[in-house]
Amino acid sequence: MSDEKQASRSGAMARARAYVQGGAFESDLARRVAIPTESQVARGLPHLIRYQHEEMRPSFEAMGFTCEIFDNPVAGCGPVLLAQRLERDGGPTVLGYGHGDVVQGLDDQWTKGDGPWRTARDGDRVYGRGTADNKGQHTINLGALQAVIAERGRLGFSAKVMIEMGEENGSRGVREIMTANRDAFSADVFIGSDGPRVRMDRPTISLGARGGQSFDLFCDLRQGAHHSGNWGGALADPAMILAQALSTIVSPTGELQIPEWRPPEISPAVREALRDVVLDGGPDGPAVDADWGEPGLSPAENVYAWNSFAVLAMLSGNPDRPVNAIAPWARARCQLRYIAGTDRADILPALRQHLDARGFEHVKIALPPPETSDGFSASRTEPDHPWAEWVRGSLSRSTNAPLAVIPQTGGSICNDLFTDLLGIPAIWVPHSYSGCSQHAPDEHILMSLSSNAIELMAGLYWDLGNETTPR
Repeated sequence: MSDEKQASRSGAMARARAYVQGGAFESDLARRVAIPTESQVARGLPHLIRYQHEEMRPSFEAMGFTCEIFDNPVAGCGPVLLAQRLERDGGPTVLGYGHGDVVQGLDDQWTKGDGPWRTARDGDRVYGRGTADNKGQHTINLGALQAVIAERGRLGFSAKVMIEMGEENGSRGVREIMTANRDAFSADVFIGSDGPRVRMDRPTISLGARGGQSFDLFCDLRQGAHHSGNWGGALADPAMILAQALSTIVSPTGELQIPEWRPPEISPAVREALRDVVLDGGPDGPAVDADWGEPGLSPAENVYAWNSFAVLAMLSGNPDRPVNAIAPWARARCQLRYIAGTDRADILPALRQHLDARGFEHVKIALPPPETSDGFSASRTEPDHPWAEWVRGSLSRSTNAPLAVIPQTGGSICNDLFTDLLGIPAIWVPHSYSGCSQHAPDEHILMSLSSNAIELMAGLYWDLGNETTPR
């Protein structure tokens, strides 16, 4: 343990960098990826429990944290671990976050590495399910915490870290656990890591998350299909009706046509934060369609500061084995991603009113099963919040790259648990990039990005131990 008079911020960052570059990071990550913590299928539950008890608890306890594991009140959902290292020296209490669950492995679809449950290094990439989302990200943060403890002999602030096992399943049951144990989870600020940077070489701060509202639109007109030669032109086609209904929701270029779905005007602070942000998925990412979305907004503003509608899946008949018949029904799984300020309670009523006004009474709206829907509401911390500015200042001292500050991620995560339930500012520092194949086969994390990220986090945790944090 270093003498604190000789300990330094740069020393902590060097220790953190050595953790990644010396092989310990890959070793810890390989052990965690090997536990198949799929939260969307029943077979994953024993592994969700094992990850907390056999992997996370020992890792935190080795760093001087005490741990409590809360059973999930929702049947079939994994537990939540809360690790605490409370240092009573006047510093802030900081709540961190990670999720140990992953989406399904899709074992037979991987073309890189050794499948989902074994990490494999290929140049700068480390392949494996959860490397980017989210095992690699919370492994980076644990390594940075350990580096500060080793350098300073203590953190200099009180740290709480929650690891949940159901983020990929809507974080079901987590709100109930946190509500029943509010004091245990209380903190001055939330600083966690999930999601991608806006560009792999540009450190990013995200101040919230868009919400997600999934729903089904379906047109069910009759029992059974009927010969298209004998009945074509005399029977209404549900697929055509549904397609016409969908076409009224957005313009041919993706502009939202339902007034209640259009969010409030983008604030000057948000516009300034996004002024120089460019979407970049890396060499394997898609090219931006500049003429899609809300006219007058940049692609970054459309993703990080506006609402967007998508048809996730659509079916009528059997496309793999079509027959010469008019199908009796058509169905589409749809989704609205929405920012803070959108009235979630009015999303589906506004859609119903919109469809009825255009003669689509036969198109019905239904919510999907809870386990397949989005469970997060939109929420964010404003860019000029003192804690947001403080974190930006700390990260800026650790890198020469220009920081990106986005008002909320394009995806959805349980940010509202911290801003709304606990009532604290929430700041995310993501450690992945948008070309990481998250949720797909060949998921990977970049070693160069990981090395940079752990230095940023070590500097941030070091600064949290100084007497300069917001009060």
